[in-house]
Amino acid sequence: MASFPIINLAQLNTEERPAIMEQIKDACENWGFFELVDHGISIELMDTVEKLTKDHYKKCMEQRFKEMVAAKGLDAVQTEINDLDWESTFFLKHLPVSNISEIPDLEDHYRKVMKEFAMELEKLAENLLDLLCENLGLEKGYLKKAFSGSKGPNFGTKVSNYPPCPKPDLIKGLRAHTDAGGIILLFQDDKVSGLQLLKDDKWVDVPPMRHSIVVNIGDQLEVITNGKYKSVLHRVIAQTDGNRMSLASFYNPGSDAVIFPAPALVEKEAEENKHKYPKFVFEDYMKLYAGLKFQAKEPRFEAMKTMESPVNSSPIATV
Repeated sequence: MASFPIINLAQLNTEERPAIMEQIKDACENWGFFELVDHGISIELMDTVEKLTKDHYKKCMEQRFKEMVAAKGLDAVQTEINDLDWESTFFLKHLPVSNISEIPDLEDHYRKVMKEFAMELEKLAENLLDLLCENLGLEKGYLKKAFSGSKGPNFGTKVSNYPPCPKPDLIKGLRAHTDAGGIILLFQDDKVSGLQLLKDDKWVDVPPMRHSIVVNIGDQLEVITNGKYKSVLHRVIAQTDGNRMSLASFYNPGSDAVIFPAPALVEKEAEENKHKYPKFVFEDYMKLYAGLKFQAKEPRFEAMKTMESPVNSSPIATV
């Protein structure tokens, strides 16, 4: 099997650009995941985010997690647990409205740093969407506009810690799923592994690398690209040693954004592939996903087809 795609984004500004664009294209078409190095986010900022996130977990969340484990008797389970994840999380909203000032227990410095990090990730996500447009032959700005809705995109970060687990064979850190949204940018621990994706029916490790950003495709990009790029199943394996930090930032369509395959991509398809994906309002998809996250995505798409209403899908203006 080919090795996991690692892409040096800084080389886009050199004569290597065609080769880098081809690497991105191949990763989107054949993996649904890739890992970025030299992506433009400062190493100092990432180090600060990591330190403050780990400090915050130790100070504010570790004891709560231990109490939850004890209350549910999870440290002594004998059979596989299929309805629970071995993770400690909280969620930050950045766009359209930030909730960072409302999250309890966060120190002011941590709030400030996370706001700065979110701004850098937002820029990177939008830059990546334009690179995908270029590879797909769509107008620059098409994907950003497709995500916009009336209030702009939804953007938020799930801050997770995966503490040491006594029974990793019985409890997953996070059960297998595809991501519902658009494009996902992950800053993960470089010392404790655990993230895996399904490729050719085999689970493949996403390598932990210092200061990298892992990118993956969500269900919405699969629909907009008419299946050219696919969201893929991934999971987190709990470990017996080490506490794995994971900050997954989801750049998603706005709640009222109407999602449908890009007409320019559908035109090129054979007739039987022209109606593979539904047209729907993103919020409706998310309501469905909430109860079906850990099930196959295909029935979700089929369910949205049956709900299809004559939502307006006039061509997206990109100017």
